[in-house]
Amino acid sequence: MPAKHSVVSFKVEAAVLEALRGVPNRSEFIRAALRAALGTACPVCKGTGVLTPRQMEHWRHFFRSHGFAECGDCHEVHLVCRRPSRTRRRGSPSPCKGGQ
Repeated sequence: MPAKHSVVSFKVEAAVLEALRGVPNRSEFIRAALRAALGTACPVCKGTGVLTPRQMEHWRHFFRSHGFAECGDCHEVHLVCRRPSRTRRRGSPSPCKGGQ
């Protein structure tokens, strides 16, 4: 059975509209961009870039024992646990070198 489509409309700035005019299949381009953005949205803020006051309280509690580090392989910033290794569960291996 073919997928059912719904029409969604939204406002964009003039510059965005002008840039879209050169895209051959705007609908497919927008669908692909939305799928990509939704697939990589922050799991806490859901892509809004803003935490609610209650989320901030949870974040502050979490961040007392966690921090940021740069991956030595890909140089992306990621979260790390700062608790002593004997008191924490085994973490996930680095995804950059096949889990090593």
